[in-house]
Amino acid sequence: MEDVERESMDFDVVIVGAGPAGLSAACRLMQQANDAGQELTVCLVEKGSEVGAHILSGAVFEPRALQELFPDWAERGAPLTTPATRDELYLLKDAEKAQKLPNALVPKTMHNTGDDLTRYVISAGNLCRWLAEQAEGLGVEIFPGFAAQEALHDEDGTVRGILIGDMGVAADGTPKSGHMPGMELRAKYTLFAEGSRGHLGKRLIERFKLDEGKDPQHYGIGLKELWDVPEAQHEPGLVLHGSGWPLDKHTHGGWFLYHVENQQVVVGLIMDLSYQNPWLSPFDEFQRMKHHPVLKQSLEGGKRVAYGARAITKGGLNCLPKMTFPGGLLIGCDAGTLNFAKIKGLHTAMKSGLVAAETVFEAIADGDEGGQELTAFTGKWETSWAYAELKETASFGPAIHKYGTLGGGAYNFLDQLLGGKLPKVHDTTPDHATLKPASECEKIDYPRPDDKLSFDKPSSVFLSNTNHEEDQPCHLRLDDPDLPIRENLPLYDEPAQRYCPAGVYEVVEDDAGNPRFQINFQNCVHCKTCDIKDPAQNITWVAPEGGGGPNYPNM
Repeated sequence: MEDVERESMDFDVVIVGAGPAGLSAACRLMQQANDAGQELTVCLVEKGSEVGAHILSGAVFEPRALQELFPDWAERGAPLTTPATRDELYLLKDAEKAQKLPNALVPKTMHNTGDDLTRYVISAGNLCRWLAEQAEGLGVEIFPGFAAQEALHDEDGTVRGILIGDMGVAADGTPKSGHMPGMELRAKYTLFAEGSRGHLGKRLIERFKLDEGKDPQHYGIGLKELWDVPEAQHEPGLVLHGSGWPLDKHTHGGWFLYHVENQQVVVGLIMDLSYQNPWLSPFDEFQRMKHHPVLKQSLEGGKRVAYGARAITKGGLNCLPKMTFPGGLLIGCDAGTLNFAKIKGLHTAMKSGLVAAETVFEAIADGDEGGQELTAFTGKWETSWAYAELKETASFGPAIHKYGTLGGGAYNFLDQLLGGKLPKVHDTTPDHATLKPASECEKIDYPRPDDKLSFDKPSSVFLSNTNHEEDQPCHLRLDDPDLPIRENLPLYDEPAQRYCPAGVYEVVEDDAGNPRFQINFQNCVHCKTCDIKDPAQNITWVAPEGGGGPNYPNM
């Protein structure tokens, strides 16, 4: 397999990932080329079976970057049809009680109504599908169902494109009938826009030491469901956020419930992956959370129609790596441009894509043959409104980690009131290093799902439309296959069987009655939580065969 002869194609720019950042970059590149009458070849590859298949976000969308990219987005039919009309923020005190916070005490970053900028409750997947139509109309070549497996490097390390993963490889690594060797896509510049914890982005950060001098990156896991609800309970544009129960004081996170179009509601939980208790299951916390009266009143009598989960890069400015390296750029959530204080990242990801496209086109238009480090990007990015947002809220996440949800919330409210003059806060403990031994933590007895408001993992994964070809190499790699049973099981009761929101990891008994670590990779929804939270950092997520994974509708 190593000596397979591979075909190659040459482009001016290759973009990895058809999310908001990658698609925005593709569109802006071709807009500039078309305006200048210059020939430019741009190729975008997407591991999902179609654009939008792997996109998962809340989402309340701030259209600032979209307005810059397509000022006539409404006339073009962009799927922004439900303006946010009303905001409510709750603190859930226990399983029954809640306190609605007065608007005056809500941090300004969490306001979605009441100013001049209209925000919309949207499907991020459908926004990406629409952006892909615009990109193709401008001349971008989009290849869905093709997973970038490796970055191509010159002898000096310069990035020269990507290698698409082979198709038709058996679980033992041998070629099956219909085997298709992956193609090399070579480019003057390559933009990596894989989303949170991108597997190529992770390697590039390590190879080029892009995180040198930065705080370790921090992540959350976002779980989301889409519901059809009775008409009497539906208020299009209503935006609810909250925190508190069922999470304890050592576990930070918050929930959202948005009333979208077509008599539907989206509900979700975002939980920091810095939690301490290895008995905790984010999936089960989410399921029991929906029984609280504040959420139940919107969902009761409805029908759950979709489920998904995805990691969120939420460290902010303190953790943002250097985004340039020879031959390419790291953009969007692959770098970590999300503004967690707003619980929004689509607009900042798009802006990073626009700045990247403008920098790359400027270089190529000036005759650059590629392979340089585009240091001009840094200056352009750091003078953008998106960077200013991240700078203003740099302490938001670290303050919550350090002082707790209430204390951190008070710090952030006061910091915003004083114009960012409070001492800056940092969190230098990686998320994988926060777990305490299982023996030191209280075991959590989660209630059984009632199949009306709460559900189990198998039925949830079914609704994610997840599918992988079973006879292929496992894309969840263990550096030490024995470590989960040898170390993680006695120390943490192997937390992978709980932090995974799709039932991928199990501890089962072999024929002799001994525990065995089982990986059901077919269930994987590509959330990347295992790659982030495994306490031994023994699990590495790599891209499976292209087209595999979830297929999210309207998510």
